[in-house]
Amino acid sequence: MRYIARIRVEIEGIVQGVGFRPFIFRLAGRHGVSGWVRNSAGGVLLEAEGTAADLAAFSLEMEREVPPLAVIASIRKREIPPTGENGFLILPSAGGENQIQIAPDGDVCAECLGELFDPGNRRYLYPFINCTNCGPRYSIITGIPYDRPLTTMAGFALCDACRAEYENPADRRFHAQPNACPVCGPRLALTEPGGREIDGDPVAMAVSLLREGRILAVKGTGGYHLALDPCNDGALREIRRRKRREEKPFALMAPSLAEVERHACCGDLERRLLCGPERPIVILPKRDGSPVSPLVAPGNGYLGMMLPATPLQQLLLRGNFSALVMTSGNLSGEPILYRDREAFQRLAGIADFFLTHDRAIEVCSDDSVIRVFQGNPLFLRRSRGYVPRSIPLPAPQQSVLAVGGELKSAVCLTSGERAFLSQHIGDLKNSATQRSLEETVAHLAQILDIQPVAVAHDLHPDYLSTGFAGEIEGVPRIAVQHHHAHLASCMAENRLEGEVIGVIFDGAGFGLDGKIWGGEFLLGGYRAFERRGHFRYVPMPGGDAAAREPLRMAIAYLYDLCGEELFDLPLPSLSEVPDLERKLFLKMLSRRINTPLTSSCGRLFDAVAALIGVRSRNSYEGQAAIELEGVAQRGESPWNYPFGIAAEEGRLVADFRPMIAALVRDIAAGEAASVMARRFHDAVAAVTAEVCDRIRLESGVERVVLSGGVFQNKMLAERVHDLMTARGFQVFTHRLVPPNDGGLALGQAVIAGHALR
Repeated sequence: MRYIARIRVEIEGIVQGVGFRPFIFRLAGRHGVSGWVRNSAGGVLLEAEGTAADLAAFSLEMEREVPPLAVIASIRKREIPPTGENGFLILPSAGGENQIQIAPDGDVCAECLGELFDPGNRRYLYPFINCTNCGPRYSIITGIPYDRPLTTMAGFALCDACRAEYENPADRRFHAQPNACPVCGPRLALTEPGGREIDGDPVAMAVSLLREGRILAVKGTGGYHLALDPCNDGALREIRRRKRREEKPFALMAPSLAEVERHACCGDLERRLLCGPERPIVILPKRDGSPVSPLVAPGNGYLGMMLPATPLQQLLLRGNFSALVMTSGNLSGEPILYRDREAFQRLAGIADFFLTHDRAIEVCSDDSVIRVFQGNPLFLRRSRGYVPRSIPLPAPQQSVLAVGGELKSAVCLTSGERAFLSQHIGDLKNSATQRSLEETVAHLAQILDIQPVAVAHDLHPDYLSTGFAGEIEGVPRIAVQHHHAHLASCMAENRLEGEVIGVIFDGAGFGLDGKIWGGEFLLGGYRAFERRGHFRYVPMPGGDAAAREPLRMAIAYLYDLCGEELFDLPLPSLSEVPDLERKLFLKMLSRRINTPLTSSCGRLFDAVAALIGVRSRNSYEGQAAIELEGVAQRGESPWNYPFGIAAEEGRLVADFRPMIAALVRDIAAGEAASVMARRFHDAVAAVTAEVCDRIRLESGVERVVLSGGVFQNKMLAERVHDLMTARGFQVFTHRLVPPNDGGLALGQAVIAGHALR
């Protein structure tokens, strides 16, 4: 007699809307197992009955052979009494406490892509083809559980053929909530800016217009892109004029990996990232001989490349273009536009035509941006394709909302051992981005059903995010120092406990002493930190204006070196400063008028870039530092610039006056900018290792985390990593969230969670 057993299995993770139930149904049939499966508010719930051997094989394959878009976070199994039932069913969704994880949006899968270009298929050239293994998820969901009525597909009634697929457990489109076809699904349209639809094939006409040099607004998964031919200088000049984007690089979308490699150099990891279902923008070195115009990324040795993420993008590119510019559809400084009416209004002065459709986007999501560091992906922007995938925390904590900082804003919600970081929102400097912040918090809290017991925010009192936190009633507010949040963010994603040395280099953060921090050496953990070291304070002439004009910081560092005699130095970079402005700068610096003190590493990069003639004025954030890195990559030197380290008030202060003096001598001697830029990078890495050595000697701590926006600089990050590792430090970097302020909310949330214990 065979022994029959029954198990009850609760599965949490990204297991709804990704074909998990039909996967279980087919698995049960393969192993002769009876029972049922259904979506629950917590994920997926199932009961399976059969022999011990059948259940063991069923369970093993259930964990090993998950659908492409599924991610299992946890599985809980227990044995229950058998019922003797026959067959296996997919039951309707159940209610209850909601702890599910929603799938991110995914690109079009290989099976759907084959059907898209198959003339014999009923979805031939249909720009909204999808199945349970691909297509929109997070961007269309309006509520929980993830079923069609709670998506923006609710208004599209399935035709008989699509319904048959949707209801057939053996079909690839079983319960694919966005399932549709040309008979019953969304419809594409090409329109003028005023909304008048143009007759004809929208894709064919769009291709023709792009070839003519026109600029098109194209509706994507998470919002509108602005598309144009990257080989057309006239079109590129025009979009820069219209969008007020003077020099910031544009991302390129190529139809295939082969075409990507025509324009840029790829390694194995970059290829895997480009071809993954997330379809991020990957930062790659430019390849000589590419037909792409220099106006795509002026003064930059890299291109941001991506592959098509939607069937519509496949249709636009395949056989038509080697690449297209695909940049965010927005005005500079505002979030990506995703509501049709608002996009028509805001982009009317930028786009010549709109390639749009009638499937609504519930939540906007810009493209993710990644570069490779030390053989691992490093996020510069974590958004579409990855959000709202959760991040495991070192320990469970109470539910917290963290609202991030001001730049590269993203918010974070925690639940138990999981943190949910939102998509990239943008820089919180206007009403549009603040509204996007509010909408993102509301949507994420709704679909995750998380009611936070506290809200964490940056220490800076004037950030819009701080004001937003203050408007949330009924929960305590926890202010978190900016650089402490960076430290905790890197610790949390590496699941570290205890104390670490935090090397936190960025542009600006409000310090505990009221000054602007940014070149920081911290010692501590989630509960507290000590500031053990920092870069020497220098004045910022004009405050925030100094971040836009690197020459101001060059003047500040020269003033710190030689006082009011600075303009007597024979430096080409100073020759462009008129006499009247020279007097004004000296007055500001000597009398400390509108010159807040800063220890910022980012502003040091700006100063050096201006001194050696790389960049005296930024047209976008970080431009001088980015171009300085590019120049340094062409230089070699057996030694780095000198520096000093002094002990002041119990802290180690890195003094770069010796380096500035050496730079002045090199400039006067006609040294190559590439050599000076390389010596500078090596000097910053060397001072970092030396300060950490001294902190380790005093504290015994040898684990180091590297965080802050400056560590987007690949050359500096790799040099610091190599030097520290050679000295026996354990070095931890970011892999799951950006080192810039896009990862700040994760650190705030974990610090607040510990404060609540």
